[in-house]
Formats: sequence, C-alpha cells, structure tokens
Amino acid sequence: MDPWGLTTTALLACVIFLTFFSLWSQGFKRGKLPPGPTPLPFIGNILQLDLKNITASFSQLCEKYGPIYTLYFGTQRTVVLHGYDILKEALIDQGDSFLERGIVPMIEDVVKGKGVVFSSGERWKQIRRFSLMTLRNFGMGKRSIEERVQEEAQCLVEEFRKTNGEPTDPTFILGCAPCNVICSILFHERFNYNDEKFLKLMNLLNENFQLLNSPWAQLYNFLPAFRVYLPGKHKIFFRNIEEMKHFILEKVKEHQKMLDPSNPQDYIDCYLSKMQQEKDNPQSEFDLENLIMTAADLFAAGTETTSNTIRYGLLLMLKHPEVQAKIQEEIDHVIGRNRVPSIKDRQDMPYMDAVVHEVQRFIDLLPLNLPHAVNRDIHFQQYVLPKGTTVFPLLSPVLYDDKEFHNSDQFDPQHFLDKNGKFRKSDCFVPFSIGKRSCLGEGLARMELFLFFTSILQNFTLKPVGDPNGISINKNHAAFANIPPCYQLCFLPR
Repeated sequence: MDPWGLTTTALLACVIFLTFFSLWSQGFKRGKLPPGPTPLPFIGNILQLDLKNITASFSQLCEKYGPIYTLYFGTQRTVVLHGYDILKEALIDQGDSFLERGIVPMIEDVVKGKGVVFSSGERWKQIRRFSLMTLRNFGMGKRSIEERVQEEAQCLVEEFRKTNGEPTDPTFILGCAPCNVICSILFHERFNYNDEKFLKLMNLLNENFQLLNSPWAQLYNFLPAFRVYLPGKHKIFFRNIEEMKHFILEKVKEHQKMLDPSNPQDYIDCYLSKMQQEKDNPQSEFDLENLIMTAADLFAAGTETTSNTIRYGLLLMLKHPEVQAKIQEEIDHVIGRNRVPSIKDRQDMPYMDAVVHEVQRFIDLLPLNLPHAVNRDIHFQQYVLPKGTTVFPLLSPVLYDDKEFHNSDQFDPQHFLDKNGKFRKSDCFVPFSIGKRSCLGEGLARMELFLFFTSILQNFTLKPVGDPNGISINKNHAAFANIPPCYQLCFLPR
C-alpha cells in the first residue's frame, strides 16, 4: 500500500475511533444512562431495528434490557420507556422535566419549531394554553363545536347514502368529515366533498401521512446526518406543507380584513385578536408564523388520525357482526332511528362507549408516541438522563398490557365493561398519551369518534364484500402509525 493509502486508512481509523469514543463518553461521562445495545459509529443502533416494524424491534429490546433502555439513532442519544408505570413516572410524576418535544428531523427541517405540536419551551406553553382555552371554553362563534360535529356527521351519512348500498371504499369520505370539522373550527367554513380546493387539501394531508409512515422516512429521521444522500421524497413532504401553509395564509388574510375582535367567529379570529392584544409584548409568541403552523398542526393531527381510527373501526364491525348488532340495539333503545345523536347520549350508552375505546386500544394508531426530550439533567430511577436526551414513551406496550386487558391481542369491548355491563375506565387507555403534552385535541377527537360511529350505525348496517371470514384486520405496521388495510364495504340503509 502506498503512503497516501496508509495515511487515508489511518485517518479513517482515527475518525471511527473518535466517533465511537464520543458516543461512549456521552453515555458515561455525562451520566449513568440506562443499559442498551452497543452503538456503531455514525449509524448507532439502526441495524438492530426493523424499519418496517419498529414497535416489534423495541419490544424485543425490552425483553433483553428491561423497561428503560438507551438507543442511538445515528449519534442521537435516545431513551425508550416501556410500560405504564414508567410512563406515569416520567410524564406525570416528573412531567415538568419531560416537557420538551424530541426532534423529528423530517418534520423539524420544515416546521423549524413553530406551531404547537413540535414546539418547545415558552412558545409551546403560550400557544397550547391559548388553544386549550379557545377549544374548551369558547363556542367558536354562535354555534358550539358539538353542533359542528353533528352537522358533519349528518353530511357523512348523506354521502354514504349516495352509494346506494354498492361496494364502497370509505377512505376518502371518512377523511373529509374530520377535515371539515377542523375547517369549521379554524375558518368558520366547511366545504362540499367535491370542492377542488378541499380535495387538494385532503390529498396533501393523505400523501404526507403516507410519506411519514414509510421506511424511507424512518431512515431520514433515525439517520439525519445522511439525509443529503437519500432520494428526494422529503422534498415532496416539504412542498406539501408549504402548499398547506399557503392555503391557510390566504384564509388568514381574509380574516384580517373582516376581523371584529368583539365578535370572533372561529379560532383564527381569536388568535388574531390575541396578536393585537400582545403586539407590544416582546415575550409574546403570538405571531403569523406560529398561527399558520398551529393551524397546519390541527389539520394534520385532527384529520388523518381520526379518519384512520373510524376506517379501522368500521373494518372491525365487519369482522365482528355481533358487536355491530349489539351497538345498533343500544342505539335504537337510547336514541331511536330519527333523533340526531348527542354527546350526552354517551353516558347512557356504555357498550358504544366501550367499543369506541376498544377500537382505539386495539388499533394502536401511534405505537411509539411522539418523542419527548428532557429539559435538564435529571435523575430518573437509578439513572441520569442528560439534558436534551430524546425520550420515546411507547404507547403500544401500555395499550396491549395483558395484566390490564385479558387477551389483549383480541378485539373485545368487554375490556372496558365491568361485570354489570357498566363502562369501566382504565389508566392504561393512553391513545392520546398522558401528561402535559398529551394530545391537544383529545376532547374533540373523542366527541367526533362517538358521534361519527353512532351516526353511521344508526343509519346503516355494514355489510362486507365477499366472505366475512376472509376479512383481514392485520395492521400495516410502521414506525409512525398503524393504518388499516384497504377494503370495501356496503352501507345498507336500516
């Protein structure tokens, strides 16, 4: 080997050694981290993960290292929490230390810490506090949020009625309904399901959800230093978000022209009024960029998650016709065939309530949760987690805890019913996460799921296409979300 070749080899060996030593020193010099597999230089533990089913990989590591362990995604130090007790200890008992949002590189590269879902610190506190107050305490103009959901539920019923009992893929229609609820809350406006701008918005949301759910996206997120070498799918993701932001900006401009602070009609009116109130406050986070990104957060979080939950729920009704029949018996007894369902009906419909909870538990929509990060060096159990450590508080092991849910791998509404048939709450029901960073829209999502499911089953009997025994309810596993397989069904009027 020539001298230049020896020099290059030596330099490469030094770089590898220094990188490995850096990883080692981060873990042990700065504090006593939980155990975990030894990371490789540059790529960390990525080779020990199945990018098509990250959840299974994490469960296997838990069996070896216990309910808390350390992984490296590239050079990013990450701690994984597995089980309800340790989630509660972190997100509730020591919740103030776990308030930061862990970095998701593919999202951070375009969001840049704006909005409410992926922001941290004072910005997150201000915007979340305002958003919760607005959604909970303000009726969004002259009509309550429940009225808006009820209206959209009836529109959903009419769209399914148009299918005339023919085989139908419900994906698109089920996406339109929750998206329109968000539009109503943000803009005081809903769209016809064939409106071109609305269709474009729906396509942007759906495409980005699919991109986030791909193994390619996991490579981008877990090896961000290598993203310049990855194919350009992230550019599609970025472009879609920019188009969504442009759509929202146009709506904001319309609101600015007609704003009446004494009579706000929707979320944007409330936010613009807040901006005016705090225009002289240098510490205020209420600016146009955060408004646009918060609205985009509400769109993304409030559309795809709800629509996929309902789509999976209808598939489970096809697989379990006895559950569907029992729901309809309860609907007929409590509501009847003609009255529009109300959220007040939920207290008199324990079986329907249990089914909605069991659908959310069983589908395990966001198995990994969104990542957190610690905002200071903290002692946690017998370990020390350095400031900035990314934390994945997994939801899947809690939702599938056999000690809490007997035969947890089976769909069974009895998981949420006591021996007298009354609804039974469970601390392990955590699809919205727990603690101060739990889902901002949990109340809205719970209302939508109950009213949409109830309205559909009040008006239709769901019939499978083909042999019911051949229905597959297997999840399309991925790192970001579990989504139902594509299917068709028939909506037969009752």
